Amino acid sequence: MAPASRLAYWTPSLLALLSAGLLWLGWPVHSALFALLLLVAFVPYLRMEQLLVSRGASGWKVFRYTYLMLVLWNAFTTWWVSYSTVGGGIAAVVLNALLMCLPIMAFYHTKRLAGPTIGYLSLPVYWIAFEQLHLHWDLTWPWLTLGNGFAQANQWVQWYEYTGFLGGSLWIWVVNLLVFNSLTKYLATKQPSAPELSRVQIMRLRWLPFLAILLPVMLSKSIGANYQEKGKTAEVLVIQPNIDPYQEKFEGKANFIPYDEQLSRLIQITEKNLTPQTKLVMWPETALDEPYWENIFDSNPKVQRVRNFLQQHAGLELITGVTSLQSYPSKETASPTARFRDDLGYYDVFNTAAFLPGPVGPPVFYHKSRLVPGVEKVPVALTKLIANIDLGGTVGSYGSQAERTVFNTKTPDLRVAPVICYESVYSDFVAEYVRNGATLIGIITNDGWWSDSPGHLQHLQYATLRAIETRRDIARSANTGISGFIDQTGHIITQTGWWIQTARRYPVHLNTELTFYARHGELIGPAMQVLAVLLLAFTLVRRFVKVA
Repeated sequence: MAPASRLAYWTPSLLALLSAGLLWLGWPVHSALFALLLLVAFVPYLRMEQLLVSRGASGWKVFRYTYLMLVLWNAFTTWWVSYSTVGGGIAAVVLNALLMCLPIMAFYHTKRLAGPTIGYLSLPVYWIAFEQLHLHWDLTWPWLTLGNGFAQANQWVQWYEYTGFLGGSLWIWVVNLLVFNSLTKYLATKQPSAPELSRVQIMRLRWLPFLAILLPVMLSKSIGANYQEKGKTAEVLVIQPNIDPYQEKFEGKANFIPYDEQLSRLIQITEKNLTPQTKLVMWPETALDEPYWENIFDSNPKVQRVRNFLQQHAGLELITGVTSLQSYPSKETASPTARFRDDLGYYDVFNTAAFLPGPVGPPVFYHKSRLVPGVEKVPVALTKLIANIDLGGTVGSYGSQAERTVFNTKTPDLRVAPVICYESVYSDFVAEYVRNGATLIGIITNDGWWSDSPGHLQHLQYATLRAIETRRDIARSANTGISGFIDQTGHIITQTGWWIQTARRYPVHLNTELTFYARHGELIGPAMQVLAVLLLAFTLVRRFVKVA
């Protein structure tokens, strides 16, 4: 094979690799400046698709190279899932990349049947419609939602308070398409018979992509520079006990720390870092991991120890992660996720945030509701398929709840959104807490499953976008990972190191105002889903008209 032929043969693969590499480099937790690469990362892929179509490649061939690009991007960016289990990591990469092919192949067929203009316009519509779907169905895995890519460079997307993170997804596609259009027309002018472009056309090709990048950044900088933290202040303390989830945290592990000793560690770290001004303490996800029956919660000896601790510190309140259980009197009253044991009857297991308003007063429970597929939630149709896949934790379906509970403390204006781990990746979900009155976002998590990898760092950075969307301070307590505080502009005020036993304290601001996004919720995603249905219908009509 001649050198030119070999290059032509490998060009689609190289372009797919280039797009995947640019997406990876632009993603957190690389340098914030690298996020600019996201605005051109799909240009090599679009050029690849264009070349394949011009050579008469089949749809199957286009799909293969599309999948190559997407599976490489997923692997480069979320390989750390394999720290918990190789099988789970492979499943996450392979299946998510396959699902991502759906909007791009819809674009390919729309362009083929309805023409390039409608085709390219359809691409951001299909993609964002898919991202909206990926936020709400049983196989939800929105880690690679494009708008999350600006978490490291959140100073460029302060306008998320109006659009949410899907506004970032739209920005990425608009700029990529403008750059690709300019590149395509530039290459066309190099053909021998190509007409010369006018000065206006040349200026448009040069300046439109540049302005599409510059104007949103300038708007964001202006919003950020003029924003002032809002609300009264209250001192919050977050605890990082640093208990190894693989060896120490759970019963049956090699170096299991008895639950009483784990509780002692939490209390000791808390007492060491309290001040008279501290109003609220946050312990991490599953800080109290032994199963606790909610109907007799206060009768548990460990809960009594916690109540006694709170009695020694007047005015102090506590949020802690708990593994809780709720029983049902019969099969008819049980939830769809309820389990059954002969000795217990029907019951649900919850990943719970529990609020203790001092030494007395009834506990308030919030049940984690955005559950990790294959770990905390197993779709009925896939139970047998993924029951043996472990992504970190217990495989099976946990219970959940429909509404977002807000913890109302005794401190004026301190109303906490108890966001548990994975839930912090969902923008409209977090905004629901704020619509329900939350003035502070409290994240409790355990990021130790993914070791010292980009996983826990990406998770922390994504939280900065939730602060911008809602203009709420964030207090973050991680068992292992990074704990700390984020202000209303997404700036990380203070944070702990990785894999250390420590705490952080900060006077958070308690904003009571609603942003446009918090008030109205997600608008871009549902709008794109409606447009996607209309485009697909139009494309199908065009197909049948051509056939006729």
